[in-house]
Amino acid sequence: MKDRRRREGAAWRGPHRAVPPSSSSLFFALFASLSFTLFAAVAFSTVRLFGVSFHPVLISTWQSPAMNAVSGELPVSRQDRTATFSSPQIREAISFPDQVLLFLRYPSSLPISDLLCLYYSSSLSTTPGGGGGGHPDLRLPPLSSSSSSPDPLLVRCPSAPGTFSISLSPSPSLSLSRDLPPIRPHPWDHLAYAAVFDPRDNSTIVFAKGLNLRPARLSDPSRYECIFGWNFFKPKYLLTSAATSAAQEIIRCKTPGSVLLRHLRQSNRDPPLVSVKSKGRGSFTLPSVARPETISSPKRWRNKEHSMCVCTMVRNQARSLQEWIAYHSRIGIQRWFIYDNNSDDGIEQVIESLASSSNYNITLHSWPWVKTQEAGLAHCALRARGHCEWVGFIDVDEFLYLPAKIMLHDVLHKYSSKPWVGELRTACHSFGPSGRKTIPSEGVMVGYTCRMNSPERHKSIVRPEALNPSLINVVHHFHLKDGMRYVNMDRGVMVINHYKYQVWEVFKEKFYRRVATYVADWQDEENVGSKDRAPGLGTKAVEPPDWPSRFCEVNDTGLRDWVLRAFSDPNTGLLPW
Repeated sequence: MKDRRRREGAAWRGPHRAVPPSSSSLFFALFASLSFTLFAAVAFSTVRLFGVSFHPVLISTWQSPAMNAVSGELPVSRQDRTATFSSPQIREAISFPDQVLLFLRYPSSLPISDLLCLYYSSSLSTTPGGGGGGHPDLRLPPLSSSSSSPDPLLVRCPSAPGTFSISLSPSPSLSLSRDLPPIRPHPWDHLAYAAVFDPRDNSTIVFAKGLNLRPARLSDPSRYECIFGWNFFKPKYLLTSAATSAAQEIIRCKTPGSVLLRHLRQSNRDPPLVSVKSKGRGSFTLPSVARPETISSPKRWRNKEHSMCVCTMVRNQARSLQEWIAYHSRIGIQRWFIYDNNSDDGIEQVIESLASSSNYNITLHSWPWVKTQEAGLAHCALRARGHCEWVGFIDVDEFLYLPAKIMLHDVLHKYSSKPWVGELRTACHSFGPSGRKTIPSEGVMVGYTCRMNSPERHKSIVRPEALNPSLINVVHHFHLKDGMRYVNMDRGVMVINHYKYQVWEVFKEKFYRRVATYVADWQDEENVGSKDRAPGLGTKAVEPPDWPSRFCEVNDTGLRDWVLRAFSDPNTGLLPW
């Protein structure tokens, strides 16, 4: 037996045979391989956290050689947005006139309290998005943070004088040994700030400031092109696409085939940045924080979920939402798309309460960009197109009123059978303070009953399918496709009560910021005679002695009387808001 074992052992150790591994050897090799992989992953995440940069080689599944090159520049943390991350990361920073907005990737399991905004001198960073080092020159508490969406989290920091880089000092409870790497903020007025993939024609719509396009007019699209990529500082890895339309702050381009293919395969969990490049003499490429989001595929307009929806943009109007939504729900509005323009009055909690207690279908969308109302409404029109047959574009101080005591559905049904009608234009009556000096507790519809005699303008209810591809709109009025027509609504059928000039405590808030792109702020001296100003008020937020009696030419109690009949509690006489 011993001789046989020696002969077999000699045979296995012969010069032309390999010694087969035992089961324990296989287990050890597998364990060592897994341990090395885990160690490498931990080491990589640690290196990224503390700012050491290197470029890993990535294996691309894309079909285009150009996009294969782009994928090599894609950071590992952006390959899969569903991947876990354990530490806060500053994704983008934008400098506005009165604050700096930071977009954070922030683990929902970590506390947000005790953040500090850190400011560094400009010498520490030479490019937007570049890091820095050293000690901060200034530490300030943030103005606010928004946790409605954990990725990204919005943190608003105070503005600082001069050029600077900004960072955050996380809460001590996070047990991080360093502050987050500094980042140079982008200027708010020279920036591609939002983008949308449109599946209707496989285009990408880019919303950008700094192009200086004229309001309400089409521009020459051949002067612009869209740029796609993850690192705009490496031009050889970028893709370009010609613009098909250009108007105001909106550029539409064909989506490059490789980007579209990646999108259709649903592997685009973190899409590339997209920006706009001007062509010709003095050409430039705008910095970008815009990553295209996907809207739902358009459906045939006869099969939409809702017959009537509303888009609006608000800033610190939470107190007005309950009355505005409850009333419009009663007359036939079925869904609300609310764009929040940097509110800090608890709007998220108000909308959550309305949606849960009354089952209203409300979508809140963060839209922090300054002076971009027209772009925001265009963005909303794209989002609503797949769900709503008609969409109204009105503010929260504007109420659709049907004097003939019919329902909104009846009005819309009349025009739904006329496919060439793309817009219903509704006249706006501007109401004044109506003798009041304090905010009416019964709400605006009952509290203000005196208005100007002639309408100031109109607002629109549109078929989103009928909008011009350029998405041009001015004062809530969109341009339509060729062949589509608008109808001026009879004022005996439908008007808008615009509670524009309320008590001074409310009205003066409009002086702080106007969201409309092409409407002059009331503080500015230019266009003093504009209809968007309060006549005779000038440029100072100082209450005139006769303010309560201004703008009162016609006593109009029609909507007030209907509201009291329809909404008052029969026992207490109280209104639900």
